[in-house]
Amino acid sequence: MLFKRAKEKGVTFEESLGDDWSKDLDVVEVPLGNRPLFYLGIAVLLSGVILASQIFYLNVYRGAFYKSRAEVNVSQYQKEPAPRGLIYDRNGMVLAENKAVFMAVLDTKELLGRQELLGDTLQSAKNILGISADEILQSIKENISEGLVAPMVLAEDLTQSQLVQLKGLNLPTITIQSGFERQYAKGPMFSSVVGYVGRIDSQDLAENPELSGENFIGKAGIEAFYDEGIRGRAGVTVKLRNSKGQILSEEEKSKPQMGTSLHLALDGEFQEYFYSRLKSGLAALGRNVGLGLAINPENGEVLALINLPGFDNNLLSSAGHSDEKTKLLNSEDKPLFNRIVSGFYNPGSTIKPLIGVAALKEGVVDPKKQIFSPGYLDVPNPYDPENPSRYLDWRYQGNVDLASAIAQSSNVYFYTVGGGAGDVIGLGINRLREWWEEFGLGKPTGIDLPGEAAGFLPSVDWKEKKTGSPWLLGDTYNVSIGQGDLLLTPVQLLDYIAAIASGGKIYKPVINLDEPHPEVLADISALLPQIREVQKGMVEAVTAPLGTAHTLSDLGFSLAAKTGSAQIKNNEQVNALFVGYAPAEKPKIAVLILVENALEGSLNAVPIAKDVLNWYYWNRINRI
Repeated sequence: MLFKRAKEKGVTFEESLGDDWSKDLDVVEVPLGNRPLFYLGIAVLLSGVILASQIFYLNVYRGAFYKSRAEVNVSQYQKEPAPRGLIYDRNGMVLAENKAVFMAVLDTKELLGRQELLGDTLQSAKNILGISADEILQSIKENISEGLVAPMVLAEDLTQSQLVQLKGLNLPTITIQSGFERQYAKGPMFSSVVGYVGRIDSQDLAENPELSGENFIGKAGIEAFYDEGIRGRAGVTVKLRNSKGQILSEEEKSKPQMGTSLHLALDGEFQEYFYSRLKSGLAALGRNVGLGLAINPENGEVLALINLPGFDNNLLSSAGHSDEKTKLLNSEDKPLFNRIVSGFYNPGSTIKPLIGVAALKEGVVDPKKQIFSPGYLDVPNPYDPENPSRYLDWRYQGNVDLASAIAQSSNVYFYTVGGGAGDVIGLGINRLREWWEEFGLGKPTGIDLPGEAAGFLPSVDWKEKKTGSPWLLGDTYNVSIGQGDLLLTPVQLLDYIAAIASGGKIYKPVINLDEPHPEVLADISALLPQIREVQKGMVEAVTAPLGTAHTLSDLGFSLAAKTGSAQIKNNEQVNALFVGYAPAEKPKIAVLILVENALEGSLNAVPIAKDVLNWYYWNRINRI
């Protein structure tokens, strides 16, 4: 039929067929234009950009990481561990050393490639090493998630019995290798400074792709801060193998290199005494948390640094002991938290020497200006004249000038010079904040320990933003005596006191003697006339009968001091503080004692300080 119609129309069969289909399908031929090609071009371009970005990310930005992981997975790296550098005190006492040990190492690649050995491997690890199957599987899972398929240390310092049993297994998935275990001779006494080492985790791997499952790195303290230098470099032998695991070649790439040893500013013998005395002082009070810090005000060297309760770094650096480690991590007293560099505390009356310097320099008072303290300061209440706002002193003081106000710790005197009262126009919060900053408060000191905090200095803007309320005169009174929202770290507090002792130089506290020092953070020696007046008050705190540290007056050498009691937890608890330095004329040591939740405020810190200063003077200063 189609052929017949085509003949009648005088057209070809193909033309007739096309015409009929067009009618049947109701198709209209129209030009496509350039728009589809434009969209197609954009799609191709976007795909190219995405592909190029991914290539850049994998080969450039993360190239080193994936190259390292690929080399580990294709090759069998036999590592000969390098001993970490030793850590000494300033007199050569060994604080951290290495012990040669044998380790049980899991060949993760072998285990994943031979699943038939999984059961025997897990059972042997449990029976011989005391490691549960869940622990091993979880560790393997975490390592694989980071692209790491490398040997993993199961246990260090194997016993003779464990060595014999493991060798007798003849399991290719568990090998025995030589290595080193970190040992700390004095354990808890130095753990806050020295820290400890541990196995790498996923975060360590992400930060340093050159590490492997056999590496141990510093986790806290000096061990962490100087880890790269202390760690050394393991010797590496590479065994290339094919897909069947057969060794194709073996090449020694490097020999082990021992890490750099460190010499700390710590006086080990003094640290031991300080630690024991603070611990016994806390026990006598029935308290758990206390801090001790000693700095040489002439150069910033840290002579002792103690956080109690402490922890045994030997425990944390070794394998096993899961229950004991969990107990440490979950303790309410937070023994792993370095309060000296990271804790926030109200300084209490120990801030008063700084306020005294500022008040003299700003002309708020002169050294002889007397202010009367009946034991309180009343501020008139315009809305209720019969009930003024009352700010308490800790006792009746009478007329006090700057020196006696520091010695007796008069709150009313410092309320007045800080916030103003009567005929005295006080510094006010803005100038107070400027002077805190002048003495280096509100920012890290730069001490060579990890995790240092900056403290917190309140301001008018901060309070309005936080609470929606304006800054009040009472807020200024509170911070003028070290209460309220003023928060410092203990190392900041003692560093500023050391500047008072030295006559105006604020040094960067230093732990590692091998670091260049002393480093002056700020030179405020232009304030020396004002500092001298404050020093007189700190000496009177010891020598004057009404001085808050008068019990130190029988030590047989001169010293200067300031005590403090900081109200915390809605005034339900009190932290006791002591700061001081000796000898008063030419200081060689500045000391801080802090007892959390003390029974009698600053009175509980003074006896500890007395014994610590006495020991250092007669065993160190008097021998020079």
